[in-house]
Amino acid sequence: MVDALGVAVVGFGWMGRVHTQAYARVPHHFPRLGVRPELVAVAEEVPGRAEEAAARYGFASTYRDWRDIAADARVGAVSITAPNFLHREIGVAMAEAGKHIWIEKPVGLTAADARAVADAVARARVQGTVGFNYRNAPAVEAARELIASGEIGAVTHVRIRLLSDYAAHPDGALTWRYERERGGSGVLGDLASHGVDLARFLLGDITSLVADTAVFIPRRARPTGATAGHALAAGGEPGPVENEDYVNCLLRFASGARGVLEACRVSVGEQNDYGFEVHGTRGAVSWDFRRMNELAVSRGTAYQDQPVSTVYVGPGAGEFAAFQPGAANAMGYDDLKVIEAYRFLRSIAEGRPYGTTLADAVHSATVLDAMTRSARTGAWTALEPAS
Repeated sequence: MVDALGVAVVGFGWMGRVHTQAYARVPHHFPRLGVRPELVAVAEEVPGRAEEAAARYGFASTYRDWRDIAADARVGAVSITAPNFLHREIGVAMAEAGKHIWIEKPVGLTAADARAVADAVARARVQGTVGFNYRNAPAVEAARELIASGEIGAVTHVRIRLLSDYAAHPDGALTWRYERERGGSGVLGDLASHGVDLARFLLGDITSLVADTAVFIPRRARPTGATAGHALAAGGEPGPVENEDYVNCLLRFASGARGVLEACRVSVGEQNDYGFEVHGTRGAVSWDFRRMNELAVSRGTAYQDQPVSTVYVGPGAGEFAAFQPGAANAMGYDDLKVIEAYRFLRSIAEGRPYGTTLADAVHSATVLDAMTRSARTGAWTALEPAS
């Protein structure tokens, strides 16, 4: 018998819609899951947006204040897709109210914020999943297995890139994303957090780093009304951009491997250019998000002039079989969030974590804090071993 689970969404911008659609799709892709999500409530402070969500997706109740969801006994699990500066307060409150939480990254603005939410989840004995969706790509999971098997030898170095143009327009509105107090560390939280998670997922703990950051568009116009996404606001009152457009970081891993992580939100000509190249003593493996279901793999004994093959992942990789019947059938971004929703709900059904956890969020945030310190001092920064 499948049990119904009341779910709610806090914050109904683009990511709130992605979570909602993932809940709706989970039963179709994972019919044996022990719980069935039911859309109970949505909270959004922008007038009319919650009502629009209810009309479109069938939420039973709408709220302007997220605290009403914490008090709603029908709700067993909550998606937290509000702006970054609200994540700590909402995450802690929902856990203390006994709600399981699926929270987007970064979990707050600092490692202390992420740790506060993780501690609240642990105290309440609820499940917590974090939106590090790129590790859910079947090709990424296949790459991790390939690396762990030793097929490319001992890993020597990795390059991880997250380059995008979503903030490249100089008329982009000066929203909360560009404020230190509400948006935190800019591109570090937005994109580099994913890169750190991928680095640790593939290669293990980072032990030290040195970072450099920059702001390339120092002033933007303030919006005159409610905004969503990355709207333009030409002609508004100008104000300063307080957080980072760009970060470049050298990494050292516990294994002895070296790495480079680069992230930028103002890369003209780059649209979601996310990926990695991992090199070992006998081969290499690389992945490009824009060709999400492929790996470029070099393996063998030639060392020099060794060819690279394109490998199309199929039903044996990750959760691929829940979406497509054979290799080279494409999956997309939203499918990664369906996988994330499935693992969140499975964690609730079985009472133990599947997929990303708040511990992963704490590790990522700790590395981001170290990047910020290093960029300020110009020095290598050591990290404590992961517990």
